[in-house]
Amino acid sequence: MDIIETRELAVGYGDVRVLDELDLAIPAGRISVVLGVSGSGKSTLLKTLAGLMPPLGGEVRFAGAPVDYYSEASLRTLYGKVGVLYQGGALLNSLTLAENVALPVRMQFPEMPLGVVEDMVHSALAQVGLASSAGKHPAELSGGMKKRGALARALILDPEVVFCDEPSSGLDPITSASLDDLLLSVKETFGMTLVVVTHELRSIERVADRVFVLNDGRLHFCGESADLVASEDGFIKTFFLRKDGHDDT
Repeated sequence: MDIIETRELAVGYGDVRVLDELDLAIPAGRISVVLGVSGSGKSTLLKTLAGLMPPLGGEVRFAGAPVDYYSEASLRTLYGKVGVLYQGGALLNSLTLAENVALPVRMQFPEMPLGVVEDMVHSALAQVGLASSAGKHPAELSGGMKKRGALARALILDPEVVFCDEPSSGLDPITSASLDDLLLSVKETFGMTLVVVTHELRSIERVADRVFVLNDGRLHFCGESADLVASEDGFIKTFFLRKDGHDDT
């Protein structure tokens, strides 16, 4: 079953189409990775799928129903079903970690009793191993802790789909691997669908069930991670080996 489908989707800014004619099928309960070089439109696609910016053309369907990007009711319904881990974490420095994690609840359910919100925050932080850091501010957290805190914020409303924009960016290999493990745990424990935008090649084989490769404004490849690695396609081989012919190690 596919939870998100796009039909002839075009995304971009103003009259500039960054990506065009995209037909995607995001499988439910699995991890889909969106891969591409810098500037290929990965983050723009994620923002559109998450309802954060309208498409320039085509259609997005969530659980079989079309998303109306110009209807407040339609977007509010979508926002209740998705969580977003923004690039860099995007935690607000003036708020404690607990206050940051509580923001989606406050926005979606402003009348929620404080005690209920606190319980939800504690549960979300416990899921990512940060229950003891609830009172800290972002400046007191390591890079990995910020990413896990941002993931807790994305998970707090128990979404059907979690969008992760460059979750491993700026992290050392060990911390990056632990975050990969956490994403796998979220999928396996809660049956959530994850869409991960990345250019971190080491994470692909580890977490990806399906891979979408963007190139030159179009969908260049769609398939399993094993098929991607085994591909003889010129662009994909260049991407993995880099232009100098050496691997990424």
